[in-house]
Amino acid sequence: MRVRFYATLRDLVGVSATDLSVEGTADIRHVLDRLMEAYPPLHDKLWDAEGDWSGFVTVLLNGRSIQWLQGLDTRVADDDALSLFPPVGGG
Repeated sequence: MRVRFYATLRDLVGVSATDLSVEGTADIRHVLDRLMEAYPPLHDKLWDAEGDWSGFVTVLLNGRSIQWLQGLDTRVADDDALSLFPPVGGG
């Protein structure tokens, strides 16, 4: 699975993309856990103080928001692409 980090998340982890091997019945939650092991600063961006999904980072699986799929329980495959976008502000 190819994982891409955008904007401030790219700066936070120090890479623009990484590859993960996904086996069996992995879901988005599993992938994010593995990413946090590799890049500990991601934890505070993805989870709130109670350990719940913060929802601030937009996660796309193959270009579709996981919010319109099965959320963190969305199943993934080795040939999928995951994109993580930080919150965007402006005016």
